[in-house]
Amino acid sequence: MTEKLQKVLARSGHGSRREIEQMIAEGRIRVNGHVAQLGERVEGDADVRIDGHKVVVKDEDSMVCRVLMYHKPEGELVTRKDPEGRPTVYDRLPKLNGARWIAVGRLDVNTSGLLLFTTDGELANRMMHPSRELEREYAVRVFGEVSPHHLHNLRGGIKLEDGPARFKKIVPSGGEGINQWYHVTLTEGRNREVRRLWESQGMQVSRLIRVRYGDVMLEKGLVQGAWIELPLDRVNYLRRLVDLPKEEQTFVNPVDKKDSQRQLQRGRRAVRRSKHSRPSAKPTARSATARPIIEDDVKPSARGAGRPTRKSGSAAGHSPARPAARANGKPSAKPTARPTGKPAGKPESRSAQRPEPTAQPKGNQKAGFKGKKKTRSGHGNSSS
Repeated sequence: MTEKLQKVLARSGHGSRREIEQMIAEGRIRVNGHVAQLGERVEGDADVRIDGHKVVVKDEDSMVCRVLMYHKPEGELVTRKDPEGRPTVYDRLPKLNGARWIAVGRLDVNTSGLLLFTTDGELANRMMHPSRELEREYAVRVFGEVSPHHLHNLRGGIKLEDGPARFKKIVPSGGEGINQWYHVTLTEGRNREVRRLWESQGMQVSRLIRVRYGDVMLEKGLVQGAWIELPLDRVNYLRRLVDLPKEEQTFVNPVDKKDSQRQLQRGRRAVRRSKHSRPSAKPTARSATARPIIEDDVKPSARGAGRPTRKSGSAAGHSPARPAARANGKPSAKPTARPTGKPAGKPESRSAQRPEPTAQPKGNQKAGFKGKKKTRSGHGNSSS
C-alpha cells in the first residue's frame, strides 16, 4: 500500500506536513536514489533520505501519539535553532529516541502561554489547518481608549494585508485606566493576527497570553518554561476533533492520580536548573548543592517536620561554632581552639587580641591601668 511521502514522514515525526512539503520543494529529500517530488507516493520499505541521512519510516500502527503542554515564556523563539543563539522552546523539552516534537502552531517571541507539542505530524497538521476552525483563546492587555464602536468592528471583521479577520468572541476582563484586559477568541492562527487586529483600531497590545487551544486550557500551577504530558483521554479528545483514530498507548500512568502533580513539580525543578532561567542574587544552601533535589528524598518525618538540622562547625550553609564565652567579663584562662574553616593567624575577636594580664613589679604598675584594682597607696594589684 502506498501513501503520500509528506504524510508518511509527518507521521514518523520528521516534521509537520508543511515542513515536509517545504523540504521536498527545496530538493532536500530523496526516495530510492532520486529527488522526491510533491505528491509522490512511497511504499513502506522505501529508502528515504533527508539531507543525505537515511530516516526511519514508521507505519501507523507502530507510532505512539504523545502530546505535551508547554507554558512558553516571553523571549523564546518557536524554532529548532536560532542563528543568533537566542533561547528556543525546544531547549527545555525532553529528548526523544526515534521521534521528535512538532509544535502545533506558533507564538511570536513577545507572546507567552499555552503551546502544544506532539510526536504525530498528521495530528499537528490537522489541528493547524484553518478548515478545522479550532478555537484559540488569548488574554490580551490593550493600551488605549476602547469604545463600543471599536469592539463592533473587531467582531464584524477587519480587512488585513493577508485577508479579512475577526474575533469570534471579545470578553472584557477588567484593568485600570487605559490599560484594559480582554479575552478574545479566534478560529485560525495567522501570523500576529491578534496584534494586527487591535492595531487596526489604533490600539497597542502590551501583553498577550494564550490560555486555551480547543478545549485544552493552560494548566494551573504550570510555571513558565515548564511542560507536562497530556494523559490518554485528552490526547484522544484532540484526535477526535480532527477525525483521527483513537490512540491506545500512552506514557502517562492513568491509574496514579498524583502523576500530574509530580509532573508539575518536575517542571518547576527543570525551570530552576535551566540555563535560561534567571539566577538568584544570593544562592541558598540548597541551590548550592551539587546534587539536584529529588522528590523522593523530600519526605519529612514527624519529628523533623521537614526542617534541616543545624550542626555546629563549618558545614555548608551554616555558620561556624562560636568560641566559648567569657566568664564575668574576663577572658578565659585557656582560650578555645580556633574553629575550622577560618584561615590560620586571623584573630577571632578583639577580646582574643588582649593579652592576659600578668603580675608585674609594684614599681611599674599604674593606678589607672585597666583590669587592676586601685588600692589606698595608689598602686594596683594583679587581678586573679
